[in-house]
Amino acid sequence: MELRKKEGENLSGLLYRFNKKMQHSGILKEAKKRRFYKRVINRGKIKAAALYRLARMKEIQKAKKTGFMG
Repeated sequence: MELRKKEGENLSGLLYRFNKKMQHSGILKEAKKRRFYKRVINRGKIKAAALYRLARMKEIQKAKKTGFMG
């Protein structure tokens, strides 16, 4: 995007026009949307990870009860 200073225009006027043009173009909206993009993971992987965490927590709790872990 290119914006040129008009004759007799001060800096604040130029910044105002720039901001309006950026908002109207939708560039900032698109950039904010892409900023926190999360890639899609299939449900099987999510479930497998959750099951692994549960199993691991059970192992840790069992070890704590038996005195193998502090």
